[in-house]
Amino acid sequence: MSLAATRKPAHDERVHPRLILAVLSLAGLSYAVLSSAVIPALPSFQHDLHASETGVTWLLTGFLLSASVGTAIIGRLGDMYGKERLLLWTLLVLSFGTLLAAVSQSLGMLIVARVIQGVAGGIFPLAFAIVRDEFPREKVPGSIGLMSSILGVGAGAGLVVGALIEEHLGWHWLFWIPLVITLAGAFATWKYIPESPVRTPGRVNWLAAALMTVGICAILIGIAQTGVWGWGGTRTLALFAVGAVFCVAWVMVELRSREPLVDMTMMRLRGVWTTNLAAFLLGAGLYASFIVFPQFAQLPKSTGFGFGASVVISSLYLLPAALTMGLVGSAAGRIAGRYGSKAALVAGTAITAVAFAFAVVAHDDPWQMLVTATLLGVGIGLAFAALGNLIVQAVPPSQTGVATGMNTVMRTLGGAFGGQLSATFIADHTAHGLPTVTGFTETYVMATFFLVLCVGAGLLVPRMTAQAAGPSPTAGLATEAP
Repeated sequence: MSLAATRKPAHDERVHPRLILAVLSLAGLSYAVLSSAVIPALPSFQHDLHASETGVTWLLTGFLLSASVGTAIIGRLGDMYGKERLLLWTLLVLSFGTLLAAVSQSLGMLIVARVIQGVAGGIFPLAFAIVRDEFPREKVPGSIGLMSSILGVGAGAGLVVGALIEEHLGWHWLFWIPLVITLAGAFATWKYIPESPVRTPGRVNWLAAALMTVGICAILIGIAQTGVWGWGGTRTLALFAVGAVFCVAWVMVELRSREPLVDMTMMRLRGVWTTNLAAFLLGAGLYASFIVFPQFAQLPKSTGFGFGASVVISSLYLLPAALTMGLVGSAAGRIAGRYGSKAALVAGTAITAVAFAFAVVAHDDPWQMLVTATLLGVGIGLAFAALGNLIVQAVPPSQTGVATGMNTVMRTLGGAFGGQLSATFIADHTAHGLPTVTGFTETYVMATFFLVLCVGAGLLVPRMTAQAAGPSPTAGLATEAP
């Protein structure tokens, strides 16, 4: 009897969906927490590793770069070689990166570790594809909704947990503790996640992968460095131009390839491009809140608007958002079944827009920020769950990994763009070395604007006349209705 036969049941002896979902949630949570847990510890990294403020920001930028590229590529590899196999290897890579970060003694070593960790962004498209392959049809929307919300819940929880760990244990424990969780997720994946029944034979188009990597990285580095070079700086514009050229070349190679890395025919489907547009706008509108809210709360009361909160207390202002995201994500299946994922996307983005609009006019007291965070949790929970389900419904099972991977990349690109715009607004309005309220207000206005546009993008998404495909490998493509 082979090792594979002894370590997990055969595909025809299915593991219970709840156990699979628990394993996938553990894997996704370990990545999501690591994505943000370092943010409260940036000053400690700067002090302990004798780094500059610009240098420590690469702990975020490096993670973002590898996540953006790795998410789409790993999603495609999962479609080709098996989602369970790729999920296991991705968790092992994440574990190695986390171990390297835990033992790091220099900024360069820690940046390398963060780049390795970022590759694990591919966990989410793999998880979406496993859910679609393995679960009964009626359980797919709710499970994808829950997995989608984990990305937001984990990022919010990471700020709280990261602040507590850094204050009481030291920054090395920001990695030792998640390492244990990640290894547990890898073991559970090896033991309980069935082999993929749906695969797309082929080979990796490495030329397309290289062009996409250079194009996306050039654009993201340009965005990340605008705080140093400025939006109109020569180096910024040069990187944008290089990125655009490589992205055009990537698209041309994909169009001419018999085995594309990302099928551009799929990307032209109305259900795909409208959902990707919504993902970009949603990311641009909301990701700044994870950094802006704690920063706002930490500013001294002498500014006339800050709350003078500690790092730990300031991170708690995002706790209502994390909790409501989880609650709404767990109800995503019932919401999608009753109202449809398109309606959930429009409603979620509208509620998020209202939350930021409220922040524009009401930000004087802590309770107002808590109200904003609660509204954000409801809106983001609805919108994240809807995005995952809409993209799954729009493509055949054989393209689930790469399609959801590209949707996640679009959300990440939007988040980088919106986050850097926010940083620019805040940096441009200072007094006596501290930010003024104007920069924060402009950030909230910007977020409201992007979310209103996102409502419009959601209205363009076609109504799906079929639910996401269940476990059948021959399940067809959901049809679009005008």
